[in-house]
Amino acid sequence: MGANFITGTGTDIGKTWLACALLRQWRGEGRRPAAIKPVLSGFDSQRPQASDAGALLAALGRDVSPAELDAIAPWRFAPPLSPDMAAALEGRRIDFDELVEFSRQAVAAPDRPLLIEGVGGVMSPLNERNTVRDWIAASGLPCVLVAGSYLGSLSHTLTALEALQKVGAGVTAIAINESPDSIVALDATLESLSSHAGGISLVAITRRSPQSGIARLAALLA
Repeated sequence: MGANFITGTGTDIGKTWLACALLRQWRGEGRRPAAIKPVLSGFDSQRPQASDAGALLAALGRDVSPAELDAIAPWRFAPPLSPDMAAALEGRRIDFDELVEFSRQAVAAPDRPLLIEGVGGVMSPLNERNTVRDWIAASGLPCVLVAGSYLGSLSHTLTALEALQKVGAGVTAIAINESPDSIVALDATLESLSSHAGGISLVAITRRSPQSGIARLAALLA
């Protein structure tokens, strides 16, 4: 069982929800997974349990304590902005080499399922030079690209996929998280993407019954 990077076509696409679902799936199978979300913006120190890091810790069955938050999300920023903007407003900067090293140390831990969740979308800026795509490429990990089924998702998904492939990032699967109230059918999104995804596994996550998609994705990543 290896490590995988969870990225998305944009923000609020369901990366954390999917990561938590995978962690619970593996724990239900008797595994002991791990997860980190090193960079986190929009963090409310008064309500840490409501953050993405808090959700991951809950899915892992761990306390949402300062020490646990430091262990999985050391770069936390209050402004709900892109990481470079959020850091700048706090007079800080994300050191890319330190971020990559932190990720590599997590991967080097004893063998177990590991998820590294990114921040925002594939091309979200981390600092004045680096993006999430650079982080994925430097990690050397395969990734899961989380997409939606809303109108416009096809272009966003294929653009993100091309950006990843341009730097040699391996994409294990595209997880299509069914968008609420979309005028586009999930099946139609899958059919169209299948013609352009170059054989990459597509996994549909339905709103009404997500478990079958989660189980399939968990098995793919195993």
